[in-house]
Amino acid sequence: MSEEKSLNFIEEIVEADLSSGKYQSIVTRFPPEPNGYLHIGHAKSICLNFGLANKYGGKTNLRFDDTNPVTEDTEYVESIKDDVRWLGFNWAEERYASDYFEQLFDFAIKLIEKELAYVDDSTSEAIAQQKGTPTQAGTNSPFRDRSVAENLELFKAMRAGQFKDGEKVLRAKIDMAHPNMHMRDPIIYRIKHAQHHRTGDQWCIYPMYDFAHGQSDAIENITHSVCTLEFIPHRALYDWFIEQLEIFPSKQYEFARLNMTYTVMSKRKLLQLVNEQHVNGWDDPRMSTISGMRRRGYTAEAIREFCDRIGIAKRDNLIDVGLLEFCVREHLNKIAVRRMVVFDPLKVVLTNYEGDGEILWSENNPEDQNAGNRQIPFSKELYIERDDFMEVAPKKYFRLAPGQMVRLKSAYIIRCDEVIKDASGMITELHCTYIPESKSGSDTSGINVKGTLHWVSARHAVKAEVRLYDRLFKVEDVGNAEGDFKDHINTDSLEVISNAYAEPALVADSSDNRYQFLRKGYFCLDKDSTAEKLVFNRTVTLKDTWAKEVKKG
Repeated sequence: MSEEKSLNFIEEIVEADLSSGKYQSIVTRFPPEPNGYLHIGHAKSICLNFGLANKYGGKTNLRFDDTNPVTEDTEYVESIKDDVRWLGFNWAEERYASDYFEQLFDFAIKLIEKELAYVDDSTSEAIAQQKGTPTQAGTNSPFRDRSVAENLELFKAMRAGQFKDGEKVLRAKIDMAHPNMHMRDPIIYRIKHAQHHRTGDQWCIYPMYDFAHGQSDAIENITHSVCTLEFIPHRALYDWFIEQLEIFPSKQYEFARLNMTYTVMSKRKLLQLVNEQHVNGWDDPRMSTISGMRRRGYTAEAIREFCDRIGIAKRDNLIDVGLLEFCVREHLNKIAVRRMVVFDPLKVVLTNYEGDGEILWSENNPEDQNAGNRQIPFSKELYIERDDFMEVAPKKYFRLAPGQMVRLKSAYIIRCDEVIKDASGMITELHCTYIPESKSGSDTSGINVKGTLHWVSARHAVKAEVRLYDRLFKVEDVGNAEGDFKDHINTDSLEVISNAYAEPALVADSSDNRYQFLRKGYFCLDKDSTAEKLVFNRTVTLKDTWAKEVKKG
C-alpha cells in the first residue's frame, strides 16, 4: 500500500481552520491581472488555489485584477479563461476588481471620514522622498492634516475628472515612521484618464493593488488568500485595511513562486520577447506561457503532475526544467500514437521486390493495449534517414552499411548491396535486397540483426514541415545572469525541416493527437497546418539530451 502524501503547509492551515470550526467551507481565488498571457508560474498558483478548493469541498473564484486600464485588454482576459479551462479547472464565479469600483470608492470615503486617508498634491518624487529609507523614518506630507471636509471634496473632485493625471493622489494615513515601508502612508488611489476595457471612461481614478486586493477578497468572503513570497511585506497593509473598514477578515498566506531553469517568469520580459519579435507571439512554443506550452504539445495532465511534484514551499528555489520535460515525456509515452517520419531522406530501392506493394500493420502504442493497429504501405522504393547509413562503418555499427543487414520497423530485413552516387560523389540511393521470409510477426528467416530503422514508402509518403524546438535560453539561471536577459537567447532554439516524409496515417489522424515519431521524439500538429501542408512541432525529445550538450560545451 502506497504511503499517503504529506500535507503542504497551506493544507495544514486549511485543515486546522476547518476542524476548529473557523470556517464551514473554504473559498479561494485566482486573481490574475489581464495584462499578458499566463505562464507556467501561474499554473502553479492555479493548481494550488483550485486544488485546495477541490480537495476540501470549497470553491474558487476567477477574479481579474483590472485596476490598470493602460496595460489591460480583453484579449488577455479571454486567453486567461482558456488557459484555466484547459488546465482542467472550473471557477465558481467570474469576477473583476472593476465590479467593485463603487464599493472601493465608498471604502475610501469611509477611511477619509475616519481621518485615515487624505488627498495629497505632492509629486511622485516628493512622495518617494517623504517615505524615507528602511533605516530612516519618513516625513509627513504637508497635506497630511487636511480636514475631513476638504479631503472629501477633493477626492470627489478627483473622481469627477477635475484634475490631471498625477496632479493628486489619495493616501492612507498610517505611520511615516513605521518599520514596514509599505505602511508609510501608501497611495491608495491615483488619477488615470484612460479607457478601461470594461468600464470605458466611467472612471478616471483607479485603486492601487494594495487597496483593491484585500477588499475584493473580503467582498467575496475569500477565506484563504494565497499569493507569492514577494507579498509578505504587503500583508500588514492588507490586514490594516480590512481591520479599519471592519469587513470580512480574509487572511493572506504566502508561498514560494516558481523559478525554473532556462526560463523567464516575468510578463514584462515575455512581452518584450513578443514585441521585439524574438519569438512569434505569446503562443510561440518556446515561450513559458501556458498557451505556448499547449501549442508545443505539452498536456494539461503533465503540467498538473509537475506542479504536484514540485510542491508548495516557503522558500524560493530554482526548479530544473528537466523535471517538467520528464513529466511531459512520462505522460506522452502513455498516450502518444507511434508514427514513422523521415527527416533527411535517402532512397532505398529493393531490387528483388516484385509487385505494386503491400499493406503492413503496426501497433499504435505498445503502452496502450486499446490503441489498436494501423496500416502502413510498403513498396519497392523507400526512404530511410540519411544518417542511418554509413559507407565506411566502424565496428559495432548496427545500422545500414554495404553488405550489412538491418530490420525495417514492422516490415522486413534488408541488406545493402550497392551504393549509387551522383557526379559530385553524393550518395543518391541504395540498392538493397529484402528477405521475403523475414516479415515482422511471421519471420522464418532465422536471421538475427541488431539494428531496426524507421522508414516510409516513397510512393505513399506525405510531405510535412517539422519544427524542432529547443530551450529559448542558453543559461541555467536567466534571472541572475549578467547583462540583459535577451543576451542569453539560444539562437538555435528552432530548426525547421521543410521537407520531411511521413507515413500516410498522419493525414487521417485527429488534429489533437499526440505523436511519438519513432526514434525522433514527441510531436503534435501545429495550428499552421493546412490540408496541403502538415506542420508538426517537437514537444520534447525522447531523452534528455540537453544535460549532455551542456557538459560537452
